[in-house]
Order: sequence, then C-alpha cells, then structure tokens
Amino acid sequence: MAHSGSQTFHMIDWKSLPAFLAVARHGSLRMAAAQIGGTHATCRRQIEALEAQLGVQLFRRGADGFHLTAAGRTLLPQALDAEAALLRGFNAVQGLDREASGRIRVSADPMTGHLMLAPVLADFAALYPEIEIELQLSYGIDSIEKLETDVSIRSVASVDDDVVGRKLFPASIGIFAARDYIDRKLPGAGPKGQGLEWLGYGPVPELLEVIARSPFPEARIRHTIPDPEMHLHMARAGAGMALLSAWVQARFPELQRVPGTALDDRRSIWVLLHSDLRRVRRVRLFVDYLCDALAERRSEFIGA
Repeated sequence: MAHSGSQTFHMIDWKSLPAFLAVARHGSLRMAAAQIGGTHATCRRQIEALEAQLGVQLFRRGADGFHLTAAGRTLLPQALDAEAALLRGFNAVQGLDREASGRIRVSADPMTGHLMLAPVLADFAALYPEIEIELQLSYGIDSIEKLETDVSIRSVASVDDDVVGRKLFPASIGIFAARDYIDRKLPGAGPKGQGLEWLGYGPVPELLEVIARSPFPEARIRHTIPDPEMHLHMARAGAGMALLSAWVQARFPELQRVPGTALDDRRSIWVLLHSDLRRVRRVRLFVDYLCDALAERRSEFIGA
C-alpha cells in the first residue's frame, strides 16, 4: 500500500506542476509564465489552486519575488521526479533528445567560486538534475574563443574576446581590514599611513598603484601572499589592510572598509559564453539562472 504522502500526491492536479516548477526555477510569475507559454494570471491561478488543494502555502511572496516555503521545498523533489518521468516518457515515444541535460564547463576565480557560486550551483543542480557542471577555478582566464570553457564569470574592466556577454553590474573593489585592527591602529597612524600594514602580493603593479593613490602610501607592505582568499582570511584575523572585493563585507561583518577610502568601480561582473552556444538549451538555462541569481546579490557585489 502506498504511504500517506504518496496518497496525497496522487490527488494533485498534475496540470499545475509545470507552473509550480517554473516559479520555483525563476522566482517570478512573469518569467514562469513565459517559460510555460501561459499568462501571468493563469500561472498565479494554478499556483493558488495547487496550494488550496494541498492546504499549504508553497511560496513566500516578497518584493524580490517568490521563494519556496518549507512545504514548497518538500514538494519540489517529488515534482521534479514527476517531470523527469514525463520527459522520459515523451522522449521514449517521440525519440527526442533531452535538451536540459549534459555537461556545462564553467570557469570562475576561486574566491567567487568558493564564497558566492556554491549555493547558486547547488540550487541549479537541484532544479535541473540531468545537467552536470564541470567547474574550473583559476585566477587565469580560460579562453572561450578556444573552447577551453563554455561559460565564464569574470570580474574585468572590459571584454575583448569575440564572445556573447552579459554585463551585470560593477564589481566594486575596496580597502578592507578587521574592525578591531582599524580601532587599534588607525587613531595612532601617521598622516600617510605610517604605522599601518598592507598585506602584499609581491611586486604586483596593480596593488602598488592602489597603495600609491590611497591615503596610506607610506604604510608598510608586509608578506608575499599571491592568493586573494588568504588575504581575506588574514585581514579578518587582524593582520593588516587588504585590497578585496566589496562583497566580502556582506559575508564577513568583522571586516570594514577602511575609513577615508573609496570603492573602485572600474571592473564589472560579466557572464560570457561562446556565440555558438546560445542555441544550446542547457547553456541558455544555466546562463539565465546564473544571471538571475547574481542579480539577487547585486548589492553585495557593489558594496551597497
């Protein structure tokens, strides 16, 4: 005999599931309606009918869109299983390729990958169980033109490659230090930063230029640490000032932008892909989801 959960789901109006999954994937009635080829109002009615039938609220409505409730998260895997079973049936009968399947090669810098992309990729993987991500983390830039990667997330001032790109928003960079370091050291510092310490990369022209233009050109440069993520953790531990992406403050409140310094907004976050891949459904799905997810974190990236 089926358990009670199965009996409950046997009673579902299955016609509502595409709307449920579309809203779960996009967080928006408008985008969900566009995906399933319906109207905003129809999509809303299907969600409300499903909630009424189950006697639970599946989404929390907010100014920033629709978010799954605990009940919605419970239903999601069963809805995905139902969708996958239907797709298998359609493909078997019609001989269609599963468009939302296969591998996507993604490249990003390690710090963005570790601290920003992990939850995005996990959520995408749950929504599209037949798509696999091959993630390459490197501070070097993989070539899209040479097909070294399919999709690249870059923080750069400009893009010269012959690729398709979405410029999302500024990737602000600033001078950060631990709040206790600032409280301890800044009041007694000299007029040009004497008595303060920079965390050094070695002879890197970009950092030396930032130091020369900063209010602290005579602060001591200590250490040679080529890894930006180690700069983050050293700064958090109170070892000195570091040049970091502005979003670190949202993740690590013990860090503070050093008073008297400004954010550098010359770089932007870009999502890039090879022009030939625009027609590949799994890549389009991933790029759309990735851009939406990063846009939700816009305030963190720009340091607002």
